[in-house]
Amino acid sequence: MSAENPIWKPNVTVAAVLEHDGRFLLVEEHTDLGPMFNQPAGHLEPGESLIEGATRETLEETAYAFLPTALLGVYQYHHAPRDTTYLRFAFTGKITGHDAARVLDKGIIRATWLTPEELHRHSARLRTPLVTRCVDDYLTGKRYPLDLITHYRTEG
Repeated sequence: MSAENPIWKPNVTVAAVLEHDGRFLLVEEHTDLGPMFNQPAGHLEPGESLIEGATRETLEETAYAFLPTALLGVYQYHHAPRDTTYLRFAFTGKITGHDAARVLDKGIIRATWLTPEELHRHSARLRTPLVTRCVDDYLTGKRYPLDLITHYRTEG
C-alpha cells in the first residue's frame, strides 16, 4: 500500500440481470468513452443492503421495479486504466412493474432489451466484460439463494 492510499478498498457495486423472451435488460449510458451498454448497476449506498441497492439501481436506471430472487454471482474486476477494482454482486429475479413516465438517472440515455447475440455484436460498447459474463452465467443456470447473504443493521 502506498503512503497516498494507506487503506485500499474496492468499489462495491450491484447489478440486475433480467431476461424476458430471450432479451436482456440493459442501459445505454454516457461514459468518458462515449455511449456504452451495461446492466442496470451502480454503487452500493451507505446503509443499504446489497438487495436494496440492486432494486434501487434498477428502478433509477430503467424505471422497472425489480424483485431479486437469486444471487447470480459475485465478480471481481480490475479496470487497469483507472487502477480501480470493483466487486460486483449480480442478482436476477422478476420485473414487477414499469413506470414509463419515470425520469431515468442522469447519464442514462435509455433502457433497452438486447439478445445475447446483439450483446456480442456490441462488445466494443460494453462498459465492462462483466456484462457478457453475467449474461453467460445466467444462461448456464447459475443461481444462488438470497439467504447466502446476511445483512446486519445496527441500532442507534
